[in-house]
Amino acid sequence: MSRSVWKGPFVDPSLLKKVEKVKNQPNPAPIKTWARKCTIIPEFVGLSFLIHNGKKFIPIKISDEMVGHKLGEFSPTRQFSGHTPADKKAAQEASTDSAPGSGAAKAATSGATAAPAAPAKAKEGSKDGK
Repeated sequence: MSRSVWKGPFVDPSLLKKVEKVKNQPNPAPIKTWARKCTIIPEFVGLSFLIHNGKKFIPIKISDEMVGHKLGEFSPTRQFSGHTPADKKAAQEASTDSAPGSGAAKAATSGATAAPAAPAKAKEGSKDGK
């Protein structure tokens, strides 16, 4: 459920204090925060944050497109390590089979003859077999 409109966006008060302090500096340092549920407001644009993901801090530079989203959306909490080796091997084989110049073209150049495909027979009990 979304937050009520009359309440406005949630911004952590301590984070807002840090932003006001850093806004006046010519070369601001990144703001370290644990407030992942904090909504990004237009005052944050141009600043850099270090958002905690539960294990480490992820550096994020706020842009105009991020306004209205939550800080936690830009700091993923889970690392995708990849699929199993069998899945990677199957994907690699599928990509080499579908590549142009492979398969039938290689068989034709190697001297092997490809047999023509036999027409499929309909089963006896099916309606199409009559």
